[in-house]
Amino acid sequence: MAEADVREAVASDAAEIARIQVETWQTAYAEILPPAVLAGLDSAQAEQEWREAVTSGAATVLLATEGRWTVGFCAAGPAPESEVAAADGALPADASTTVLVSALLVEPRWGRRGHAGRLLGTLGRRFAEAGATRGIAWVPESDSASLSFYRAAGWAPDGTVRTLDAGGRPLREMRLTGPLDFEFEHH
Repeated sequence: MAEADVREAVASDAAEIARIQVETWQTAYAEILPPAVLAGLDSAQAEQEWREAVTSGAATVLLATEGRWTVGFCAAGPAPESEVAAADGALPADASTTVLVSALLVEPRWGRRGHAGRLLGTLGRRFAEAGATRGIAWVPESDSASLSFYRAAGWAPDGTVRTLDAGGRPLREMRLTGPLDFEFEHH
């Protein structure tokens, strides 16, 4: 295997991040999202949004590389109160030190090579060093690959679910939570 690494994204990475997002969603979420939603993904709009995310500093965006290839990315930042609140709106005691992992994608052709674990591990270390205490992520209930990955990282559903409108089709997501010091279990 070529040398694998994780690095901070810069503005010039936005096009590649958008390409990975669109292509990965169209492949990995073909059974989860309606075809019209996947067909309507706009690479140019996604690129603009990722460029802003990388340059605004509102989120930490990391890239996974293997050799000269960018193979995946993740984005996270302080969890907004609306994302960390319980179903009744109550905030947990650690709401201000909780991180929301808003995106974690590795191109399927580069999967099962440790890239997602390196991304999440690097992200966890950075946020823990800055005082964060735990992380959360929203994952579609039907995304067994992502659920297995997070479970291997020591994260578990916290009992909170939400339903999004995915092009006229309901998409149920579970909120997973866990520590930022990852010990991956290999199955």
